[in-house]
Amino acid sequence: MKAKILAALRASDGYVSGQDLCGQFGVSRTAIWKAINQLKQSGYEIEAVQNRGYHIVSIPDILSENELRSIRKTKWLGDKIYYEPVSESTNTKAMQLAEQGAPHGTIVVTDHQINGRGRRGRIWETEEGAGIAMTFLLRPKIDPNNASMLTLIAAMAVARGIEDETGLKVGIKWPNDIIINRKKVSGILTEMSAQADYVNHIVVGIGINVHMEEFPEELQNTATSIFLELGVKINRAALIERICEYFEAYFDVFLRTEDLSAMAKQYDAYMVNRNQPVKVLDPKDTYEGTARGITTRGELLVDTWECRRLVSSGEVSVRGLYGYV
Repeated sequence: MKAKILAALRASDGYVSGQDLCGQFGVSRTAIWKAINQLKQSGYEIEAVQNRGYHIVSIPDILSENELRSIRKTKWLGDKIYYEPVSESTNTKAMQLAEQGAPHGTIVVTDHQINGRGRRGRIWETEEGAGIAMTFLLRPKIDPNNASMLTLIAAMAVARGIEDETGLKVGIKWPNDIIINRKKVSGILTEMSAQADYVNHIVVGIGINVHMEEFPEELQNTATSIFLELGVKINRAALIERICEYFEAYFDVFLRTEDLSAMAKQYDAYMVNRNQPVKVLDPKDTYEGTARGITTRGELLVDTWECRRLVSSGEVSVRGLYGYV
């Protein structure tokens, strides 16, 4: 009910009477009063005026289930939200929930991830209150061979969401690093459980540096945060909702063809290393060339001195010839 009360208060430009809330939700005035007080204790500033009702004055930067539900605009993504203040890994938790029967579109969110996984076994830790760590649980009826393209779809959703909420110019370093001013602000990890021709479930994990004010010395040249680039703090829940809206829209388009034919040009427009010299670090074969964009299957097109090559994501890493980007 608290999420519904928050949504009702947000929807009003003025005050909402306790009686109206009682009628809307079918509960007593005492129940409304208790819920309002609990919201105040959570950090919401809510003004109560006799004979006028309640008015929301300010909203804290929190990632609670109530907050996320109160602003949700998506059709199916986020129909179920699982939030916990501290999590080892939202991807691991989403996998566990999937095995327990959690439905398509479930979102797992934490305020403090302490053992998240990045590509090639790296650890992604999210400071308490400083970042976003979330995972989308999906059960699409698609060919398992097409699942990796969801990582690129997520990258576009994150890039557009950050742009909308901040006004910053955002790019993508193929396949899934989100870049601002040549530094990484977000990473994405997609994992799948599947049979030979059937997807059991897919989890898409997204980590975003939001409020971080500094990084360890070894990351200062390659990592940044939205706060460091923008100079002000943003509302993380609002950013999550915007990303969810874009991901849901892109996902629905993807399902029509199970490829990126309708989105490849848009992805290319975000690519920070398009038409730039790159080094492809493949365990079997390291080589240099010029990145040209992606195929409709999300492969990177690289022109070398001898031929055009297709690069698939996985254990392959692509770097700028003279640095990270």
